[in-house]
Amino acid sequence: MRVVVKVGGSLMKAGVPEPLVNDAARLSPSNQLILVHGGGDVVTEYATRLGKEQRFVVSPDGIRSRYTDRETAEIYQMVMSGFLAKRLVQALHRAGLKGVSLAGGDGSLITATRKSKLVIIDERGRKVAIEGGYTGRVRGVDPSLLDLLLGRGYVPVISPVAMGEEGEPLNIDGDRAAASVAVGAGADAVVFATNVEGLSLDGSLVGHLSAEEAAASLPKIGFGMQKKVMAAVDAVRAGVKEAVICSGTREGPLSSAFSHEGCTVITR
Repeated sequence: MRVVVKVGGSLMKAGVPEPLVNDAARLSPSNQLILVHGGGDVVTEYATRLGKEQRFVVSPDGIRSRYTDRETAEIYQMVMSGFLAKRLVQALHRAGLKGVSLAGGDGSLITATRKSKLVIIDERGRKVAIEGGYTGRVRGVDPSLLDLLLGRGYVPVISPVAMGEEGEPLNIDGDRAAASVAVGAGADAVVFATNVEGLSLDGSLVGHLSAEEAAASLPKIGFGMQKKVMAAVDAVRAGVKEAVICSGTREGPLSSAFSHEGCTVITR
């Protein structure tokens, strides 16, 4: 089975998610695993250390995101691809796996279109359009490099930095990147590993939703989980058999996700 695992930024912020890495080592002999990682809080931390104040904007539908100018794009790429991805590769090595870190732009793996404008809500609650900066919308995924690496027994570790049409690095959302890679690589499933068990509604963990039910629940969901559910719905609607949202901190997190234990499963 081919599975894309999104290692959430909450897990990367706390250091290497050892339970997830160790479980990946147990499952790797019989599965092809592709890791996509987040780490926005770590980017903010290092940008602040470098004296680059970070700006965040909110879209009309309530999605909060980083505004990425050129300098921020360079810091984002440095931290994501140069630090966090390597830390995951080192952890995989300790667990007996051969990891290879890739930015989305390597081998034109993930290409994106640079957003010319962003519509945001300003401090006075008005909709305004601002220059898009170095934020991208995924245009395509070329799985050729992934197929080559997976066929040789490597575990690809992908940073959410896409290649723009003019060769520029573009910040793309990590959850959307994982969904896009799952679709482009023909994965059987995409797993979003985070710091909670899954989607909770009215105080209870939701075990299973159709893509339509998940989409209808979006207005009831908080910001962080909303992005994961949106990405999960996109993946399933585009042909991935299932999307799972699970805790990456429990023992055997991927095994539990594969067997649908203590998590949220979204299917067609």
